Amino acid sequence: MNTLKAEKRSMDTKAKKLRREGYVTGIVFGREMKESMPIKILKTDAEKFLKTGGKGSQVMLEVDGQSMDVLVKEVDFNPLKRQVDEMDFQALVSGEKVHSVAEIHLLNHEKVVSGVLEQLLHEVSYKAVPAALVEKIEIDVSSMRVGDTIKVRDLAIASDKDVDLMTDLDAAVVTVSPVHNAEAEEEADDASSNAQ
Repeated sequence: MNTLKAEKRSMDTKAKKLRREGYVTGIVFGREMKESMPIKILKTDAEKFLKTGGKGSQVMLEVDGQSMDVLVKEVDFNPLKRQVDEMDFQALVSGEKVHSVAEIHLLNHEKVVSGVLEQLLHEVSYKAVPAALVEKIEIDVSSMRVGDTIKVRDLAIASDKDVDLMTDLDAAVVTVSPVHNAEAEEEADDASSNAQ
């Protein structure tokens, strides 16, 4: 499991100031904590972690020498500055189910040559005990053909007895649609331009 170092932060210092100083702000909360704990993480450490982990990832958070098993609940990314502003964590309790998400990653999509591959779902929502948490779901789509659809019920996570899925089992994850006929579209365009 990855480890991420953090420090408790004083609420006297504004988050904007900390971000300018090279920190990502955040909060750790959990059922067994009396109150949520504001933290700050070095931006370089946060970015390094986010190359392999993200929302739904389990990580060992070291706060001022104390280790906590946590789940990444939220990552706020600032698209204008192209940086992470905030990360929120839930402290895990062994044996207690937590709500999380698993990101869906498609593998071998370049091998789908007939039709258009379309990913309709990017994450699956579920509840599980810490030991059964799933960070990501990888789907090999190389054998998919036009008309094929993979639904949530077809994923390995759907048959995992330790996981309670919150996402609809009949939700389509990925599908392959036929390529639209370019000539037919051109004819339709001609017809509409003639009608004007």
